[in-house]
Amino acid sequence: MSSTDGFDDLGWARPDTDRERRIGLPEVVYAPGKTVEQVVGVVRRLLAANTGPVLVSRVEPDMAARVAEQVPGARHDPEARLLHWRPAARVGFEVAVVSAGTSDGPVAAEASAVAAAVGLTVHRVTDVGVAGLHRLLAERDRLASSDAVICIAGMEGALPSVVGGLVGCPVIAVPTSVGYGASLGGVTALLAMVSSCAPGVVVVNIDSGFGAAMAAFRMSGRTRRAVDVVEDRR
Repeated sequence: MSSTDGFDDLGWARPDTDRERRIGLPEVVYAPGKTVEQVVGVVRRLLAANTGPVLVSRVEPDMAARVAEQVPGARHDPEARLLHWRPAARVGFEVAVVSAGTSDGPVAAEASAVAAAVGLTVHRVTDVGVAGLHRLLAERDRLASSDAVICIAGMEGALPSVVGGLVGCPVIAVPTSVGYGASLGGVTALLAMVSSCAPGVVVVNIDSGFGAAMAAFRMSGRTRRAVDVVEDRR
């Protein structure tokens, strides 16, 4: 094993040990397709080379248990399918994770757990789909006071457009694969969200609660730097 130009060459993987310096977080390990030994090897290198949180996403319970046995200090969220070490301190950036239906729960859980692990303050708002709009309007104040909203919906994917018309903060839309045949495994929701009439709504991949949380984290970094500039000028 040798360290060259910001990565470690393990022979079968090259963990990016420089990523924390570049974007503020260590590389995140995607579990599917990897063996327990491979996950353990990469996690150990990332923990040794960085100071921030180390995450393994989309990890199934059996693998999570076996990895945690070999790498102490792990925290496991089975609903979110997330395994992580050294969760970050809170940075004062509040994210509302809003899901249209309870069937969207696993994606909302992933978004919430990842966002919390990287230091964001998370508020879950569940089962507020547009078929019962009064449920969403009852949460309007909470949404409006957030620094960003992660909006998760399947079926026809209408919820982000409604939320985008109610709040002024960034809205990150997540289409889910929830829905009957014509929902096309989330493609219908994806196309609806990227075609939203609410200006400025951004969209991540189907079922990617992880991607939405990372987008919110990047937004939080810009906000923190702006606050630091203001404080420096005082």
